[in-house]
Amino acid sequence: MNRPPIHTNGTPTTGTTRVLLIDDQPMIGEAVRRMLAPEAGIEFHFCPDPKAAIPTANRVRPTVILQDLVMPDIDGLMLVRYFRANPTTADTPMIVLSSQEEAVTKADAFAAGANDYLVKLPDRIELLARIRYHSQGYVNLLQRNAAYQEIAAGRKRLADEVAAGVRYVRSLLPNPWRSGRDKAVSGIDWRYVPCTEMGGDALGYHRIDADHLALYLLDVTGHGLASALLGVTVLNVLRTGTLPNTDFRDPGQVLFGLNEAFPCEKHGEKFFTIWYGVYHGPSRVLTWSGGGHPPALLYTGGAGRREEPTQLDSQGPMIGMMPWPAFETGRREIPSAARLYVYSDGAQEIHKTDGSDWTMPEFVEALTSFVASEPTTVMDALHQHIRELNGSDVLDDDFSMLEVDFE
Repeated sequence: MNRPPIHTNGTPTTGTTRVLLIDDQPMIGEAVRRMLAPEAGIEFHFCPDPKAAIPTANRVRPTVILQDLVMPDIDGLMLVRYFRANPTTADTPMIVLSSQEEAVTKADAFAAGANDYLVKLPDRIELLARIRYHSQGYVNLLQRNAAYQEIAAGRKRLADEVAAGVRYVRSLLPNPWRSGRDKAVSGIDWRYVPCTEMGGDALGYHRIDADHLALYLLDVTGHGLASALLGVTVLNVLRTGTLPNTDFRDPGQVLFGLNEAFPCEKHGEKFFTIWYGVYHGPSRVLTWSGGGHPPALLYTGGAGRREEPTQLDSQGPMIGMMPWPAFETGRREIPSAARLYVYSDGAQEIHKTDGSDWTMPEFVEALTSFVASEPTTVMDALHQHIRELNGSDVLDDDFSMLEVDFE
């Protein structure tokens, strides 16, 4: 037998109208049954014992309850309140059937939680109309609630997937390098604070061979899942060295290869900026190339000394935006006790609370002051400073920064 769709609480969401009559007079029960019997799609249930009303309603799951007010052993208005306190029937439409016509009685019924009031026995046509009206309203309410539950469940599934994606992205970021781990550098640290749960920034560093150390930070346009996926893909390409015909010790070749491999028209119209450097330990030479990325800042004066940094510029266009014949490779010898900062534009392009934008010279000045004053961590001090400038703990763009201390 085909049955109508059922809501999770056991009530039909379409088709069948379930009527439950609570009345201690069997004659009234029979009269109402005969009124409803000729109508298709109406399922009638009768409970003559008011003490059994709540258990019967929990079993039947009516879409409309008809109830008398004057019954033995229990006050009708109290029973209406019981129905409203019962989770299964808290929202079920209730039509009071009573021989009493006083306005005060009707007002008391509505105050107790009744939806409608009819003097019994009502006209058959009117009774049917009110039953169908209230039943359909209740079914609509159940359908709306079911839809909200599906939306909430979908949001939770999406949130769980996003959380798993965030964990995966963070699992790809390298562990900080501490003093003594590598003879070429005394330490490498980073900060990655996306402005949404999944950002478009990615960073990393790894040994290409015994003498060469790769350092890189990239920023995909936009935010969210699509940007994060492209960032992860590029990150894995750099980590595994899977660009064809590319010497990963040559930054210009790396950016050329990335530009060929990731044209924006094949990647959701997304492109990215990147700064990619290679440090050769034996010669203390850093080579780098950049595509549309902010310049890295190199401090060479040693700890606690205030100095203007050298800007290691990014000369090429954003990766994937257009074909480009060649990306320039910069070259600089690194003195001892130097420190390098590579960052995304989310660390520098800040909208201040007064409506103005933070300028590049102001950013350099702030970073320089933190490098000179040696707070607990320069990157954390900078991040706190720009949040205060922005007037919010959540920035407009991802904050990512790589800090390299050279021996």
